[in-house]
Amino acid sequence: MLRLSKKTMFVLEAVLDIACNARPDPVQSKDIALRQGIPQRYLEGALQHLVRAGILRGVRGPKGGYRLARERRRITVAEVVRLMEEMDDLDTEPVTSPLGRAVVQPLWRELRDDMLDRLEGVSLEDLYRQARQSGVADSTAGKSADFDI
Repeated sequence: MLRLSKKTMFVLEAVLDIACNARPDPVQSKDIALRQGIPQRYLEGALQHLVRAGILRGVRGPKGGYRLARERRRITVAEVVRLMEEMDDLDTEPVTSPLGRAVVQPLWRELRDDMLDRLEGVSLEDLYRQARQSGVADSTAGKSADFDI
């Protein structure tokens, strides 16, 4: 449903952190947690979900971590939000009242769809540029490829 949960916000921040800092080595979740102030317990499961969905690529080993699986411009904010909604939907109870099913849920679904349509037009590249303009992106960003093939 339409909401920006704490977990979704954390994951968007983590994916953007990876976009800004995955050069030349992958980004470790502990580093993301430190830089962004995100509890690490939220990260690992969500990042693995994004690996399975093809947004991130997990790199094993002592210098392992995460990289983008595709170019920043090919990953939309809507993709990430939808994936996090999938994870959150497992934890939510459906509305059971007739009024909720007939009136409230359809309204919320319509608003959610409108929001996701708008977020389809916002790529990770857009957020990355905004982060660079505001001075919060890593200074090494933009010096090499932002994804692995």
